[in-house]
Amino acid sequence: MANAPDVGLIRSMAAQMRLDVVEMIAKAGSGHPGGSLSAADIVAALYFGVMKHDPADPSWEGRDRFVLSKGHAAPVLYAALAESGYIDREHLGTLRKLGSILQGHPDSKKVPGVEVSTGSLGQGLSISNGIALGLKLDRSASRVFCLMGDGELQEGQVWEAAMFAAHHGVDNLVAIVDHNGLQIDGACSDVMCLGDVEAKFGAFGWRTIIADGHDVEALLRAFEAAETALGGGVPVVIVCSTVKGKGVSFMEGNAGWHGKAPNADETQRAVAELTAVLEKEAARG
Repeated sequence: MANAPDVGLIRSMAAQMRLDVVEMIAKAGSGHPGGSLSAADIVAALYFGVMKHDPADPSWEGRDRFVLSKGHAAPVLYAALAESGYIDREHLGTLRKLGSILQGHPDSKKVPGVEVSTGSLGQGLSISNGIALGLKLDRSASRVFCLMGDGELQEGQVWEAAMFAAHHGVDNLVAIVDHNGLQIDGACSDVMCLGDVEAKFGAFGWRTIIADGHDVEALLRAFEAAETALGGGVPVVIVCSTVKGKGVSFMEGNAGWHGKAPNADETQRAVAELTAVLEKEAARG
């Protein structure tokens, strides 16, 4: 991060992206609000403060790469791409509609700025390994950021990829865990307990960092620490403590909102809450 990120801008973008997420899922009548809302601050920090990227040239060779391994959280990625300028905002209203470029999971062949088509959980870290190793072969200074869900860590392929990355010194890779504690069937601790996520990655040979996933300044410090560690021979993981459905009071901490669209009354309530946050951020400047 050569220039100091604009914390106020990131907060405002995260608020706008949450509003975008709720509105597009409500209009679609289906989608995944819970994990999209929990990741909004992380994704906003990446797109508006951390990553090198150019919406005017999505294929720019010098860009950093972002892989949304938890592909069902596509709405938050689409919101970031719209707010960044990769796609027109009018596309957001077409989420999951027949013929739309914005499918339920991101499609790299249809959406500018989407690096990889994802959705089959557990595969994103392996893909990120491949991208990162390719960049190293090209002697590129670009970095790879891979966002995973915590329920996704129950997939065995994640740990094969973690072992691979450490063994091969994939030190241009930053994995990020959206650790909200909930998945589609309930609490991760009830479905299949993850234990100490930081300790697990550490045991696999990763440099580990802990952050509050809803504190923009804490996130930026975590990404700065990750940047300092990159190039040191080991991959880096940031484990972010988050809240499922963050920003909408009746969705927060509720696994039932993993993959359900709000009805008209719920949408009105959610939009009112998120609009108030957006206005507060605008007033704060």
